[in-house]
Amino acid sequence: MFWIFFVLLIFSTSDCILIGKINNTIMISNISESLWNITQNQCICEMINSNGTISTLNYVSINQTCQLFYTNDSSILIKFNLNSSLIFMNQSVIFIALNQIISTSSSTSSSTTTAAPGWTITGTMSMARAHHTASTLANGLVLVAGGSIGNGSLNSTELYNPSTGTWTTTGNMNVARQYHAASTLANGSILVAGGSNGNGSLNSTELYNLSTGTWTTTGNMNVARQYHAASTLANGSILVTGGRYINVYLNNVELYNPSTGIWTATGNMNFARGFHTASTLANGSILVAGGFNGTFLNDAELYNPSTGTWTTTGNMNVARQYHAASTLANGSILITGGSNGAYLNSAELY
Repeated sequence: MFWIFFVLLIFSTSDCILIGKINNTIMISNISESLWNITQNQCICEMINSNGTISTLNYVSINQTCQLFYTNDSSILIKFNLNSSLIFMNQSVIFIALNQIISTSSSTSSSTTTAAPGWTITGTMSMARAHHTASTLANGLVLVAGGSIGNGSLNSTELYNPSTGTWTTTGNMNVARQYHAASTLANGSILVAGGSNGNGSLNSTELYNLSTGTWTTTGNMNVARQYHAASTLANGSILVTGGRYINVYLNNVELYNPSTGIWTATGNMNFARGFHTASTLANGSILVAGGFNGTFLNDAELYNPSTGTWTTTGNMNVARQYHAASTLANGSILITGGSNGAYLNSAELY
């Protein structure tokens, strides 16, 4: 696979130039920003709004990814592969050294240059763990909280720095927990709710303050639970659905008010379930799908935040638990994998 280098020398004037076809750019510069699920015109508009800077756009229509780069340097170094659009604009004329092939790489090569797209190993966490949560903070760091190792639950948490690829420990939670849920609040705090500490289900919840790196307890849920799901509503409230208490699967649902730290019950789901997914739709509704309540479930239902009620919607084609749900750019929900007595590779769209 061929790689090409651009060396860009920037001179002041006003212009907008389409200069090449690329894919999977790597920018060596001061600041980079990725925007997801926007059109090419919106991406170009974002570039125009970056007054007084040199901006580049890497727009991949299949993935709908827009990547902007900003620099105050007099030159920019970019390494990239082929087959997408690269645009430089915003008060600049660019001298381009083009089509200089500097190296080759393949998936079987021992070269240190890695073909993109692909996976690379990054820093190892301070502690091995499973059944934990991971949350992206407002400062770009990733917070991993709790989980289990062996037969023990963990209260330890740590932060991943994408710039350095390293992990650092941060404040311990007040309660060790696994199988919990983590949600990002509007003020940037992380709310961790419920789970298990190995001795039973928990109703305790706590907040991580990214400025201080400390945890403080907040209001308890009305019902202890694990294997539940949490969703953020448009008004900033957190909706927790279902789960399991001891050996009883739950259909009850409750709301956390970040302003008061209080949980209140809202409408029950039509079906008790744990190990399900909950996704926020474009209209603000919450879609809950699948799970397990003694039986593998293929049913799905919708929560209306305005009325606090649930209505059933179309069943999935395959019953499943332990699956994953992702929101696509067009608003559809992609359900992947899971199990129903056998591990699944099937996927479906809502």
